[in-house]
Amino acid sequence: MRATSVPPGLLFLLSLLGTMAHTAEATCALCPLNGHCVNSTHCTCNHGYSPTSGVEIFDSKWTFEQCNDIDECSPPHSIYCGLHAECHNKEGNFTCRCIPGYTLISGATEFKDASENTCQNRTSKPPIAGGKEELQEVVDQAVSDLANKTLWETGEKREVAATATRVLRDVESKALETALSAPEQPVLKVQNSTVAIETRVVTNNCSEGTKIFSLNAQMNSLDIHCDDIVQGNLPGPNAVALISYSSLGDIINATFFEEMKEKDRVYLNSHVVSAAIGPQRNISLPKHVTMSFENVKKIPRSKRAICVYWKTTEEGSRWSTDGCLLVHVNESHTTCQVSHLSSFAVLVDFTSQDEDPVLAVITYVGLGLSLLCLFLAALTFILCKAIQNTSTSLHLQFSICLFLAHLLFLTGMDRTEQKVLCAIIAGALHYLYLAAFAWMLVEGLHLFLMARNLTVLNYAGVSRFIKWLMFPVGYGVPAVIVAISAVFRPHLYGTENHCWLSLKQGFIWAFLGPICAVICVNLVFFLSALCILKRELSSLNSDVSTIQNVRMLTFKATAQLFILGCTWCLGILQVGPAAHVMAYLFTIVNSLQGVFIFLVYCLLSQQVRKQYQMWFTRPAKSKSETESHTLSSRFGPDSKSSKGK
Repeated sequence: MRATSVPPGLLFLLSLLGTMAHTAEATCALCPLNGHCVNSTHCTCNHGYSPTSGVEIFDSKWTFEQCNDIDECSPPHSIYCGLHAECHNKEGNFTCRCIPGYTLISGATEFKDASENTCQNRTSKPPIAGGKEELQEVVDQAVSDLANKTLWETGEKREVAATATRVLRDVESKALETALSAPEQPVLKVQNSTVAIETRVVTNNCSEGTKIFSLNAQMNSLDIHCDDIVQGNLPGPNAVALISYSSLGDIINATFFEEMKEKDRVYLNSHVVSAAIGPQRNISLPKHVTMSFENVKKIPRSKRAICVYWKTTEEGSRWSTDGCLLVHVNESHTTCQVSHLSSFAVLVDFTSQDEDPVLAVITYVGLGLSLLCLFLAALTFILCKAIQNTSTSLHLQFSICLFLAHLLFLTGMDRTEQKVLCAIIAGALHYLYLAAFAWMLVEGLHLFLMARNLTVLNYAGVSRFIKWLMFPVGYGVPAVIVAISAVFRPHLYGTENHCWLSLKQGFIWAFLGPICAVICVNLVFFLSALCILKRELSSLNSDVSTIQNVRMLTFKATAQLFILGCTWCLGILQVGPAAHVMAYLFTIVNSLQGVFIFLVYCLLSQQVRKQYQMWFTRPAKSKSETESHTLSSRFGPDSKSSKGK
């Protein structure tokens, strides 16, 4: 038979493919031991092994790469096998085994993970009614350990922390073991003056009506949902334990707080309280649980309570705030929410200063006078017909915002009992103070436009423009700023001590930022107006009375900016050795803002003084005389700026 002819091109292609396949096969052979090919050029390590470089998929040409066994039983993996069991590493894998003295119910020697743990004591007998007695032995052993000075007098904080961690874990394990060994006793409770333990067993997978369980130990409590106790489909009962130590806080005190600095003064203000669930010792929880701690000392409002837990890492153990949230503080208890189970306590920060009674008196007296003066100023702006113009409307809105802000500050700043209400008060204060500064900005713009239009006397146009602009800027812009702040950082409205913006994450700049911007812009407006006035006065091309009117308005607006802007500048400067002096200056100037406004805009105005004189000295004056005086006063020196009305 005649051989089939193959085209040269096809023959070359087949040869090339064969060469590539051979090369790929040879390349795969370069993968290290315990590794395999991913494609023709790269390798990856088998399950249970990790590459030396840490790169999951690596080039097969990297002949120095090796696949090393992963030790699942050591950090950072630290596989948990459940109660009475421990992890054993194997080449490329791991296994769980019962500790000596315990065996699996099935008789096997190994199991895969904690969900298969059925380790039981070979020598234990079925308990009849000895659960409480066994728990009493756990308490007695804990008391003995705490009283053993040789355990704690090492002098090294790291060793003391390690010993405390071991004692805490041992007591938790033994308490859970006792509870699980006596499921016919759903509640066990033992306590003395040093240690108290309460356990609860769930055997029905939360089929009963009770869904929230409350455990109490030495006036400390834990509220936990039944679903958090029952862990999946684990065989047998589940248990939760609450343990309180009244003296352990003297050993692992506030000096173990990880955020504590040398200058800080922090003290432990509760018992050390542990919470644990078993048989599988889950630490993380799907939702927060609530813990309540009895206060050792009453916490003043000027001090800050901190919820902490005993955090254990390779570097050692210490108090940490991770996953702990302060909910409420009253005279007797501090309530926290935690996202994991461990050992917890409450710290109190000494750094906040005690309330100065003199500052408190200055604040209440000064704000009371300010509220009265702002109220009188607002009535004056409304009732005094002789001064009603665009500028007066701006003064009126500014006075209303400042009046409401001071009133809310005086009545609601310390309403920290209800978190939601406190956040609403903080948001309202944020809005009202921003609105006051926004009206200052509109007034600065109005002043600049009046000065710029002196040569053309276009007051009507300026007045119409300001009337169109003032309400969107005065009330709309602050609303936008507060809305954005509330959407992105709602939890930062309200603090533990005051219903104001939190200093965390720089949130205070949601207030200070707009204020600084207003002050800077208004300074530009005022300086520009002064330059224009100087030029016009030198040329005398404009109405001199109008220029005098604008100059007086410039003085008043500058005084207003100084009064309100100076207050917050003094507040920012309350640092360093001069903090106490700045605190007094801040309190005095801030509390007397309304008095200054009434003085500048009412008592220093000739027309207002005449109106006051008419109201209080000649109340029987005829209506025609009053109207005649009002019409004549409209053309006085202070009313030239109202031509455009």
